[in-house]
Amino acid sequence: MDSDPDLSYLLKGAELVKVRSGSWRKARYYKLQEDCKTVWHESRKTLRPKHTFSVEDIECVRSGRHTEGLRKYTEEMLESRAFSILFKGRRKNLDLIANSEEDAKHWISGLEKIISNMSKLSKQQQTEHWIFNCLRKADLNCDKKFSPKELKSFLDSINIEVDDDYVKLLYEKCDKSKSGYLEGEEIKYFYEILTDREEIDVIYRAYAKSKGLMSAANLLDFLQKEQKEQVDLDHAVQLIEKYELDETAKAKQLMTKDGFLMYLNQPEALIMSPARKTIYQDMNQPLNHYFISSSHNTYLMKDQLKGPSSTEGYIRALMKGCRCLELDIWDGSDGEPVIYHGYTLTSKILFKDAIQAIKEYAFKTSEFPVILSLENHCSMDQQKLMAQHMTSILGSALLTKPLGEQMPAVLPSPQELKGKILIKGKCLKNLEDFYSDQAAREEEESLTEEEDSRDDDEEGSAQNNKKSKKLKAAKELSDLVIYCKSVAFHGFDHARDNQSFYEMSSFKEGDAVNFSEKFANEFIHHNADKLSRIYPSGAMRTNSSNFDPVPLWNAGCQIVALNFQTPSTEMDLYQGLFNQNGMSGYVLKPAFLREHQTEFDPITLTKGSWLKHVELHVMVISAQQLPKISEQKLSIVDPLVRVEIHGVPADTAKGETQHIQNNGFNPMWNENFKFDINVPELVLVRFVVEDYDAVSSNDFIGQCTLPFASLQNGYRHVPLYNQSGDLLSSSGLFIHLMAVEAE
Repeated sequence: MDSDPDLSYLLKGAELVKVRSGSWRKARYYKLQEDCKTVWHESRKTLRPKHTFSVEDIECVRSGRHTEGLRKYTEEMLESRAFSILFKGRRKNLDLIANSEEDAKHWISGLEKIISNMSKLSKQQQTEHWIFNCLRKADLNCDKKFSPKELKSFLDSINIEVDDDYVKLLYEKCDKSKSGYLEGEEIKYFYEILTDREEIDVIYRAYAKSKGLMSAANLLDFLQKEQKEQVDLDHAVQLIEKYELDETAKAKQLMTKDGFLMYLNQPEALIMSPARKTIYQDMNQPLNHYFISSSHNTYLMKDQLKGPSSTEGYIRALMKGCRCLELDIWDGSDGEPVIYHGYTLTSKILFKDAIQAIKEYAFKTSEFPVILSLENHCSMDQQKLMAQHMTSILGSALLTKPLGEQMPAVLPSPQELKGKILIKGKCLKNLEDFYSDQAAREEEESLTEEEDSRDDDEEGSAQNNKKSKKLKAAKELSDLVIYCKSVAFHGFDHARDNQSFYEMSSFKEGDAVNFSEKFANEFIHHNADKLSRIYPSGAMRTNSSNFDPVPLWNAGCQIVALNFQTPSTEMDLYQGLFNQNGMSGYVLKPAFLREHQTEFDPITLTKGSWLKHVELHVMVISAQQLPKISEQKLSIVDPLVRVEIHGVPADTAKGETQHIQNNGFNPMWNENFKFDINVPELVLVRFVVEDYDAVSSNDFIGQCTLPFASLQNGYRHVPLYNQSGDLLSSSGLFIHLMAVEAE
C-alpha cells in the first residue's frame, strides 16, 4: 500500500469534526501513525494517558449518517461528509464529519483497506508486525539501535519478564560487533532467537528425514500419523507448493521448518475443521429442528435498569449471526411507538428506527430467516402504526402470508425462508384461517387468555398465579404473525393435545431449567415439532447477566435467548456453537433431539444411538503472544490454561494446568488431560487462558469454544478470543488433541 493515495492522505492527517451531541461538536486533528496500525488524535483531556487507538480495535467503518448519534445530531446535508468508526466491545462509536466528501472517502477507504490487509496477514506476518511495533516503541531515542535498557523495555512490552543477567547474556550473544548496542542484522538475529519455537522444532525433526528437511512423503507421514488426516501424496505436494517460503526447497518438493510452521498456522490446519466453517448442514428441515441464535433485550447496550437503548444493539447482534431479535414496544408520547425496558430508567429508541436498522443489516452475515419477537404493550393506534412501519420499511422481506397453497403439517425450512423476516407475537387467528374463506375477525376483537408476557413472568405470576387478561390486538399487526404465534404454556399434556406446530411458548429460565432437569424427555418431545423460546429472569438478572444455555439445548430448545451485550462464559458457549455452519445462525439439532418418539434423556442417559463413548486426550503444549491484562509496564501475566467440557451432566468436566510465572510471550506447559465423553454430539470444548492470582480470582486473558464434532486431531493451534468475542490476532495456544473411541 506504499503508493496508495488513501494511505498517503491518512499518514498526512486531517482535521475532522467529532460529534457527541446536538451541542457538542469539536474539531480534532486525526493522523495515521507510521506503523499503519495506530491512529493518533488530538485531545483536550490533559489527564488522558494516550491519544491513540489501534486499527485492530475497529469493528467497521460506516459511511454516511448511519449511526444513531449522526442521525439524531446532524443535518441531512452532511450525509456525504459523515462517517463513523465503530469499535469492538463496549467502546463508544466515533462519529465524525470531514471537511469535504472527498476527505471522507479518503478516511473510509483508507481505514477499510488497512483493516482488510491486516485480516489477510498470516499468523507469522501478524507476529512479525506486532513484534516490529513493540521494537519501534521500545526504541526510545528513535536511532534504530537498541541499548540493554531498551531491550529490557521491549521484553516487558511483549509480556515476558526476564532478570537482568539473562538480558545481559542475550545481549552479548546478539552484539556480535561488540559495539554496546544492537542494530541491523543483530536485531534480526535477536528476533530469530526470540521467536524460535522449540516445540515445533521437536515435531519437525521427528519427520524431517530428507537430509534434515521434510519431503512430501515425510509430510504425508506426519499428516496421516499425527493429524489423522485421510489424504494422499498429492495433497502433501500441494501444501508444500502453497506454504513453503524457500523457493529452492519448494522446487525440490521439500518443506523447511519455516514452511512447516507457516502451514501449522493456516486456517485449514487450526483446531476447527474447515468443512464445519461453511454451510455443511441440511437446511431443508422444519425450523424447529434447529438451534437458532437468539438475543434477549437486543436493544440494550448494558444493564436492564438504567442502561442505554440503541439501534446499535440490533446491528451488532445481526452482524454476529443472531436470527431472533427481541423488541419491547411501548406507546411513545408523540404517537410513535418506542422500544425500551418498561418501568425502568433505560433510554428509549423509536420503533421505526430499530426496524430500519434491522432491514439494513438483517442478511449481511446470514441469508437465513430473521424472527422478530415482539413484546407488545401498545395501544390499538400505535399497534397499527407498528404494522404500517414494518410493512413499509421491510417491504418484500417481511413474510405476510404462508408459503404454498395448502395447509402444511410442519414449519417451513430455513432454506424456504431465505431472506425473509418473520414476526413472533400474539395473533387473533390461526394459520388454518389463511387457507379458508372464513371472514376475518373484527379488528377491535379481544383475546381472553392466560397471558405469557415476559413482564408477568418476571413478577412470578406466569406459572403460579395465572390471571386472565384481555389482550387488545390490532388486526393489522396480528395478520403479520404467520408461523410464530405466541401462546401460553399449560403443561406438556395440554400442549401435545391442543398446541399446533406453528404455536410457540416462551419460558422463563427458572421454569425451563426445571423442565430440562425433571421432565427432559417430555421437553424434547415437545420441541420435536414446536418452537420454544427461553429468556433470562428479569428479577434475577437486572445486570443483564446470562444463564447456562447448554441444559436447554440438551432438552432440544431452539430459541435460547441470551443478553448479547454481556460478555460471559455463557456467551462464549453461544459463540462456540454458532460459529459453525457458516455463521448462519442455524445449527441442526442431533437426530435424537428431532425424533418424536425419542427415548433420549440427558439426565438419565438411557441407552440409544446417542451413546458413543469417546476418550478425549488433550495435551496443552504452549501459548504465543498472550496480551497483557494491565497496560502497566511491569505487569506481566502468569498464565494457566483450563480445558472445559460442556454437555450432558455426565460429560461435564474440566482440567487445569499449573501457572507459568512472568511469561505471556511463549509459556510452555506440556500437561496432559483425559476426558470421558458419552454424548459427543452435544459437547462443547472450551479452552480458557487466565492470569493466575494467589489472593483473588484469576483474570481472563482469552478463550476459544468449539463443538466437539468440529475438532481436528493432532497438533493444532487454537485461536483465542477476548471477552467481547473478538479474535486476538497475534495470540494462540498450541495443543495436541486425540479423540479415541473407547472400548
